Amino acid sequence: MDDVINRRPAWQPTHPGVILREEVLPALRLSVTDVAAKLGVSRQTLHRILAEQAAVTAEMAVRLGKLCGNGPHLWLNMQQALDLWRAERDLADVVDKIPQMNAA
Repeated sequence: MDDVINRRPAWQPTHPGVILREEVLPALRLSVTDVAAKLGVSRQTLHRILAEQAAVTAEMAVRLGKLCGNGPHLWLNMQQALDLWRAERDLADVVDKIPQMNAA
């Protein structure tokens, strides 16, 4: 049972920038420049997220959550899922060599 619970997904979770680019911006009918201005960030900052070149930080999640009306947790959870998936994949060989210790 533990193996099923601890198994990471085989697929890469979606970067939050994809959701912004493919769903949110078209629904808002706003340009990157307009959304960046509403968020209080530079166009370049927002563009890097949309291009999946930058992560959504806690600060950006608060801004996005307010703009979209869905709160920051959704945006942080999406970013965390992606970051954790990548770390587990990238460190798999190292982690396999770490013994599991159980506290008594």
